[in-house]
Amino acid sequence: MMYLCSMEESNRQRKVSRMIQRELGSIFLADAKNMFGPVMISITQVRMSPDLSLARVYLSIMPGNPEEVLATINERKSEIRKLLGNKIRHQVRIIPELAFHHDDSAAYAAHIDRLLSSLNIPPAPEEGEEEEEDEND
Repeated sequence: MMYLCSMEESNRQRKVSRMIQRELGSIFLADAKNMFGPVMISITQVRMSPDLSLARVYLSIMPGNPEEVLATINERKSEIRKLLGNKIRHQVRIIPELAFHHDDSAAYAAHIDRLLSSLNIPPAPEEGEEEEEDEND
């Protein structure tokens, strides 16, 4: 028998992901300068596995080289997980493994914005102008 897996997160997954996003945000806010240098790291999204054992954490990293900072974060993943565990250990049974990913949606949005602004689109005629043209035909 084959079961279909739903891609929608459960209520518990959403609650745990919000909690992890909030707590990791405070960890990165407090310790980022000491751990990673002068960068701003914000957590854009956290996705939990159905069994809550894995958290996929999407990060926005500015300024600097995101790949370099992400590599440093992955090197210190166990330290970050320990800090997270100290904050949420009374609220979850298992402290999830952390998988960090670079979220480049802001850069992609800026790229699309540049593309759209470079297009030469003539302005739409106003309503009054359209009616006059229809009457002349």
